[in-house]
Amino acid sequence: MSSALQKLLSLDFSKDLRKIVANIGWLFAGRFLRMTVGLFVGVWIARYLGVVQFGVLSYAMAFVALFNTFSNLGLPALVVRTITHEPEKKEQILGTTFWLQLFGGIATLLLSMSMVFGLHHDDQLTMSLVGLLASAGIFRAFETIDLWFQSQLQSKYTVLAKNTAFLVISIAKVILINVRAPLLAFAWATLAEVLIGAISLIVCYKIQGGALRLWRWSLPLAKSLLKESWPLILSGFSIVIYMKIDQIMLGKMIGPRALGLYSSATRISEVWYFIPTAIASSCAPSIYAARQEENTTSFYQKIAQLLRVLSIVVILISIPMTFMSGNLINLLYGYEYREAGSILAIHIWSALFVFTGVGTSAWFIAEGLTYLSFRKTLLGAITNVILNLFLIPTYSGNGAAVATVISYSIAAFFSNAFSKQTRGLFYIQLKSFLLIK
Repeated sequence: MSSALQKLLSLDFSKDLRKIVANIGWLFAGRFLRMTVGLFVGVWIARYLGVVQFGVLSYAMAFVALFNTFSNLGLPALVVRTITHEPEKKEQILGTTFWLQLFGGIATLLLSMSMVFGLHHDDQLTMSLVGLLASAGIFRAFETIDLWFQSQLQSKYTVLAKNTAFLVISIAKVILINVRAPLLAFAWATLAEVLIGAISLIVCYKIQGGALRLWRWSLPLAKSLLKESWPLILSGFSIVIYMKIDQIMLGKMIGPRALGLYSSATRISEVWYFIPTAIASSCAPSIYAARQEENTTSFYQKIAQLLRVLSIVVILISIPMTFMSGNLINLLYGYEYREAGSILAIHIWSALFVFTGVGTSAWFIAEGLTYLSFRKTLLGAITNVILNLFLIPTYSGNGAAVATVISYSIAAFFSNAFSKQTRGLFYIQLKSFLLIK
């Protein structure tokens, strides 16, 4: 299988190829399971709740997502790179990262509750939903373990841990539907999934010989990581704004029904986003290593090959989804959600720029240019807000989808053409779109 995949994708990641392909295979298997089961259960929940209640739940999830970037403090990719370069400092790196992400999770909860109280102090349901969903950020501190497995190209353990939690809670959600549970119960289920996932990660880590008691805090390392990660924190916040602000603005400007329709479409569109993450995270250690060895030719060759593969995959997804959108929405969600078909046909093309954006993230980190990443995403966020202000009142969900595609393209692609430092990367991206080597 690995040799066939190597021939198909034309990857040249030398001695790491077998581990990379195996790691991608585990990530794909795990995400495919989550995609299929999650889509099935998610559609069932949407049908059960109806467009309006589903819109209320989607609003709370989008609201919490605005602040979730503070729960990991922009650390994941930096930590994977740091462990790759200094494996002998594993315990110190993991311990410091855990405490930083724990503080970040607490900050996420406090920020979310403060904001939702200011905007919806008279809406007890929305406040309760946001409180439960935001609490999950505290337990996500244990996903520090996942960063270790990523650095060792052993994501199978993360897949096993998280999918165990996912399947247990998916069954619980089906039970909740059948007993006619209230909306709030589904937020409790989401929180429980993160908690069970954290416990499963700890078990996997211990089975592999790891010990949390050996983790230790390092203030100098914390300062060093935060000094480099603050642009990624701001960049992550900007990314979430231009990925989720459309839902919040749609819910506030039009109402929960419009948001319910929009969310049903975007969930199908965004279900594919695991693909670039799985591929890029598996290739990242090899890319970082090439940059560390100052092998410029190999470094850029790997970036170009990665982007070309991602472009092929996303085009193969987007074209069929465009023509199938209306029938797919009717089949999955039912007649009540029929208006979401046109939204999906537009929104699916945002995946083109999501894929290339994820694919280039390793380049920015390896080159130490994370501050440029923040500028790009901030530009995309501003563009999205402005376009939504003009398009949502007239075109509702379709307008929000158009704003999303345009803002994604600016942040992930066109903005690279206007800086000398990233112009070379822009040409690599352009060639990958055109499938030129």
